[in-house]
Amino acid sequence: MSTSIVTSIGLKSLPLVAQVGSHLWFTSLVHIFGSHLWFTSLANLPWTYAWTYALTQAHPQGKVREIYEAGDSSLILVTSDRISAYDVILENGVQDKGTVLTLLTNHWLNTVLPEHIPGLKHHLLSLNIPSTLNVSPEERQRLRGRSMVVNKYRVFPIEAIVRGYITGSSWTEYKQKGTVHGLPQASGLEQCQAFPGGPIYTPSIATADIHFHSKGAVTPDFGQITPDHARQIVGDKYADKIENLALAIYKAAHAYALERGIIVADTKFEFGLDEETDEVVLIDEVLTPDSSRFWPAADYAQGRDQKSFDKQYLRDWLTGQGLKGKEGVSMTTDVQAQTSAKYLEAFHRLTGETLDQALAKVEK
Repeated sequence: MSTSIVTSIGLKSLPLVAQVGSHLWFTSLVHIFGSHLWFTSLANLPWTYAWTYALTQAHPQGKVREIYEAGDSSLILVTSDRISAYDVILENGVQDKGTVLTLLTNHWLNTVLPEHIPGLKHHLLSLNIPSTLNVSPEERQRLRGRSMVVNKYRVFPIEAIVRGYITGSSWTEYKQKGTVHGLPQASGLEQCQAFPGGPIYTPSIATADIHFHSKGAVTPDFGQITPDHARQIVGDKYADKIENLALAIYKAAHAYALERGIIVADTKFEFGLDEETDEVVLIDEVLTPDSSRFWPAADYAQGRDQKSFDKQYLRDWLTGQGLKGKEGVSMTTDVQAQTSAKYLEAFHRLTGETLDQALAKVEK
């Protein structure tokens, strides 16, 4: 499908699931970008929010990204400046957000993680659009810094969430039941406290309104599953690899970020399978303000909410204005600017570079 013929059909839930042996798999990389996939009329939107390109669109547009074909074995993931909160896309975007997410992911995958986890395999091939593709100089410039050329892999239908601190939905559940994602926790924990036994693995499924049936298992509502549910969905061998990798990556990232004044409170990873080598591969964005909770270490204190370098500022604004979960909401100019500043601050602390300095390294 070409973006030039995209039409408006509104929000749809379009999961693509296939049975492979006794396990369920998403049949396309569309899973990476959530269950709410949408087409939109692009004519009246700024290019930082949505695009029309002379590229073949591989999948319906996601909440934040577009996916384009780049050959038989690769894709181009283009990250927009769109932002979502509470599973709703805001009417306006956040300046430079797409570039921050892309270049920060590249920093983790190609600079930080290889030093801490030798042999870690990931999907990122290049930040440069292949010269063989029919892309005009103007389009190429628009894509610069917000595009990743990646290998195609079969995607595991679980999100590998690692939590180092009890906050957000985990804190709410703990207060009610003494558990986090159904896993019993020690009594007497305080809000935003580090888990006494170290980070915990709390996988979920991206499609909140689907129950996956595998070996008789049915997942709970809202995408929440336990490690045992994840094992039933993807099988013991892959479940162990995903859990161990997710925990190892989180621990390495937490230590790295803490040295730079940021606490990675929790984060979400996605993994795929290289079917030729039977290797589990890290895919999608990695350790960004969209996929993680970043707290300023200097301001941290357990027993209360934390300041953040992520979408929490926007979520708090929406909640305070009575706009949580509502469609058609536009951020004020101040909220846009504050959110952008938080993303840029996280980027600078974690990479040691300004966004312009990092962008200068990407081929024009």
